[in-house]
Amino acid sequence: MSARIGMVAGEPSGDLLAASVIEGLRAQAPGCACAGIGGPAMQAAGFDTWYPMHALTVFGYADAFKRLPGLLGTYFGARNRWLRERPDVFVGVDAPDFNLRLEQRLRQAGVPTVHFVGPSIWAWRYERIHKIRAAVSHMLVLFPFEEEIYRKEGVPVTYVGHPLASRIPLEPDQAGARRALGLDPEARVLALLPGSRGSEIRLLGPRFLQAAQRLLQRDPGLVVLVPMVNAQRRAEFEALLRRLPVPGLRLLQGAVDAVRPVAWDAMEAADAVLAASGTATLEAALFKRPMVISYVLSPAMRRLMEWKSGQAKPYVPWVGLPNVLLRDFVVPELLQDEATPEALADAAWRALTDEPYAQEIVRRFAALHLDLRRDTPALAARAILEQAGHGAA
Repeated sequence: MSARIGMVAGEPSGDLLAASVIEGLRAQAPGCACAGIGGPAMQAAGFDTWYPMHALTVFGYADAFKRLPGLLGTYFGARNRWLRERPDVFVGVDAPDFNLRLEQRLRQAGVPTVHFVGPSIWAWRYERIHKIRAAVSHMLVLFPFEEEIYRKEGVPVTYVGHPLASRIPLEPDQAGARRALGLDPEARVLALLPGSRGSEIRLLGPRFLQAAQRLLQRDPGLVVLVPMVNAQRRAEFEALLRRLPVPGLRLLQGAVDAVRPVAWDAMEAADAVLAASGTATLEAALFKRPMVISYVLSPAMRRLMEWKSGQAKPYVPWVGLPNVLLRDFVVPELLQDEATPEALADAAWRALTDEPYAQEIVRRFAALHLDLRRDTPALAARAILEQAGHGAA
């Protein structure tokens, strides 16, 4: 009998991860059926969508409160259906607030549960490990150091690598990226990534633009590339540009459903990257680019995070994923009051011009890339099918 797999992904990054896992499952168990809550990438991979992924997408606490009736309807609708039509295994992809609650209920009912992408308990709210232990039959993690944490806590775990490490080439093609963007092959190029949220554009955007203005005073020929995640963020950033013009700055915007994010074009073409902390910093590391990582929280959001986590700061001394993974301040992190335009410009200038410094960063990032490069779909599929009681076909 073919494996029946329940699955939930709640955001675009989870949709892509889940789609790759579905492809891995189909390769090992061609007759398996995957159904639940997902997005367009999962649907294209053959997923049976009961509820669209955007039913779970919320932007901040206020939006979550307004959409609570719909969220509860989706949760109970999916949960009750799975309790009636029990899958052989349930797979929650990221979205821990939603998925861990669902996983705990299904596991209590005898359904094996797999959670893919471990919550960052190593940085915030380690006490969540108790909920994870109760909810998750098997954890799939993206980073090698996470395996030791879950094993120590008695949670069965498999390190499956990070799929970005397989999608991004080991040797970036800077010349090809510059040709595709119509850039001078000899120009000095900075990729500027202020984030994908409105709050990030509002708080980081002006600092990044003022830093770019200072860099242009040092090199009037500097090319600044700014990829935009969607039209709304672009409009917000263009409003900042009218107030803080940067000659020669180029805004890039690709299709929302593009296979290759436009940010990758900017990073591959660049000599260095100035980025908001987040997944983009890992992508920049995989493109072997020297970078400066920055982040600024509003006072209200900072108080909210401290209240929710019970912590004034993360457990680890690093914020940026490349530094967390390498357990070292390989690239600078300028956060909160340290993220001044002057400091950002000085750090970015070093990343752009200090060749020995840049080469050492490239060496460290190349080793990181190899460490994260695994056949993630196959490893994840094998662990999921084992939990379902099905071997590979």
